[in-house]
Amino acid sequence: MNELHGSSSSWREAQGRVLAGADAREEARGIIELMTTTERLDMLDGGLPFWRGLGDIVTGSIHKRPFPAAVLSRLGIPGLWFADGPRGAVIGPATAFPVPMARGATFNPDLEERVGDAIGAEVLASGATLFGGVCINLLRHLSWGRAQETYGEDPYLLSRMGVAAVRGTQRHLMATVKHFALNSMENSRFSVDVDVDLATLHEVYLPHFEAAIDAGAACVMTAYNSVNGEWCGESHLLIEKILRGSWNFDGYVISDWILGLRDGVKSLRAGLDVEMPYRMIRRTPIDEAIANGTLSTELVDRACENILSTLLRFNVPEPHTQPQNLATPAHRSLAREVASASFVLLHNDHAGAPLLPFASGAATSVALFGSLASRINLGDAGSSDVYTPDPVTFADGLRERFSRLSVNDGHDINSVAEIAGAHDVAVVVVGSTKDDEGEYISEGNNPELARLMPGPDDDALVENFEKFIHEKDWPLTPGYGRGTSETFGTGGDRSTLELKESDLALIEAVAAANSRTVVVVMGATASLVHELTRSVAGILLVFYPGVEGGRALADVLLGDSEPAGRLPFALPGRASDLVEFNRETDYAKYGPLHGQWHLDHEGHTAAFPFGYGLGWGPLEIIQTESQGDAITVTLKNNGDLTTNSIIFAHARASGSSGPRKLACFVRMVIQPQEILAVTMLVDRWALRRFNPETQRLESISDSLDVEIGRWARDSQSHHLTLPAVL
Repeated sequence: MNELHGSSSSWREAQGRVLAGADAREEARGIIELMTTTERLDMLDGGLPFWRGLGDIVTGSIHKRPFPAAVLSRLGIPGLWFADGPRGAVIGPATAFPVPMARGATFNPDLEERVGDAIGAEVLASGATLFGGVCINLLRHLSWGRAQETYGEDPYLLSRMGVAAVRGTQRHLMATVKHFALNSMENSRFSVDVDVDLATLHEVYLPHFEAAIDAGAACVMTAYNSVNGEWCGESHLLIEKILRGSWNFDGYVISDWILGLRDGVKSLRAGLDVEMPYRMIRRTPIDEAIANGTLSTELVDRACENILSTLLRFNVPEPHTQPQNLATPAHRSLAREVASASFVLLHNDHAGAPLLPFASGAATSVALFGSLASRINLGDAGSSDVYTPDPVTFADGLRERFSRLSVNDGHDINSVAEIAGAHDVAVVVVGSTKDDEGEYISEGNNPELARLMPGPDDDALVENFEKFIHEKDWPLTPGYGRGTSETFGTGGDRSTLELKESDLALIEAVAAANSRTVVVVMGATASLVHELTRSVAGILLVFYPGVEGGRALADVLLGDSEPAGRLPFALPGRASDLVEFNRETDYAKYGPLHGQWHLDHEGHTAAFPFGYGLGWGPLEIIQTESQGDAITVTLKNNGDLTTNSIIFAHARASGSSGPRKLACFVRMVIQPQEILAVTMLVDRWALRRFNPETQRLESISDSLDVEIGRWARDSQSHHLTLPAVL
């Protein structure tokens, strides 16, 4: 092989042949033949200097430029240009959408695909070609600090929403599905080993990843934690056996950022293709292992083939910026639509009648309380932070719609009663911020990792990096409202599910003075608020609602939009009713039950069960009929308002004592007093069982016990038995 053959036209020619129908892997192997040994090794990490890069990232560089890998100008290989962003593009002035947990509450994959399309377009416009924001880790406990980045506690919901996000974003670029796997605690993410049996792993924690792979996701990011004693970035079981072996994944695998692996040679053998985003842990040991003959260069070529064949299949362009396509009016309008569609109405009762939406003329004056009422509160300040222009706070949104609005931060508790009593309605905003939950970085929390730190940066890498910064830097324009600093927030896993004492005192004082009080709760999941139903007229869970959250709240209060969200998790009466959660542990045992399943098994009644939400209802299930796995549900809207509602099907094999699993959900718009028949097909995919002999999930043919309801364990549920599949 002549290692100097090839030119920048080589890649374009290979792209042309793939577009004409040639095999992408065969073309990738042809490109690899043109590469030198050093160029092949350069594909295996981000290629940026670690120490200089680390100094850059703490100044907000995730908002300034994408992070490259696998770039080879000599052959015209554009490489991959990574940008994060579960709630929007993190580079430049982009649209901050409601966080994924809020979008999970919509139970609307079609809407999520539209969001994915918008985010994908903005990420591409920011100069990136690889989107790192399809987070589908299962919410095992409400205290998880990164809960806002995923869609909920149920594998079937995660699969539907994750697939929608992949499809939407990949209209424009490559999507990364993360974090593979069992990443569900934040403070100890660098140290915890998750002990899980194979049946639980496959049936509970992996189905949604499999669905995203089947949908064609280009890239998978491994998790920081270890599983059954193996770090995820080095796990032969997860990467080689399951991801590539069982699921036939045809893309490439990258590490989580900075310390995403511990043994560079082992990570390559396990099938991890790229260490991101710097040249850090793996390059030196891989060089040494190849030199002494303990590592085959075939593994290097295998990783290069995975990367290059994917770039060819996706016809990845050279990165370029299009500022005019960021934070467009259409995308802001979509963010507003999604926000109200995600709001979950938990309580709506004033003296036996609904308070929301406010009747025309009944709420001409509003008193708005709480420090979060006027604060920009879009979510955590970690890797998902979006530098969004002109975010609309609740005070901003209500000020546009109500002629008389008083805003008070509630710090002087003695003054709130007089203000609340002087207005038609009182709204109190409480909940969490980036200081209570989110991505967590702490000096000294990983002292055992110090030995992995690389030596001084290579001078040539630093020189190239300085040029890269000069060419790619996107200035952070002063004046953009963010509500976050350029560094990470305190973040971490939540220490409690209770509201702050100051929040409770404020609610009590306001509600005592005005019986028409609505509590608006912000946060990644929810706080324990069921006892507030005794003292307030309305409770509205709004998560972190995005750039247009303030206007969306006004839309809901006035009835222009419906709070159409449903809980994507179960909210217990007591935190102790949930599975054990220790945010500082180095060992965790994961069983098959969590969330609603765990509550059911232990006999605990959820304060607000999975799928709960009132909307403008009230909806009545009149009749259910089945034919095979298809169920026709006849419903009636007994209310005076049109409602966008959901019906859920939870199922299990007849005679089983296992959990009833979500196997279908259907949204429908139903007019006042309308009787409507909808058909739902129970999806046996959600009920598959692990076969230890084949090491795979397999379909079940058993007869099924099915619960049809407005939410899990609905007292008005209809129960029926579906026949076995022959």
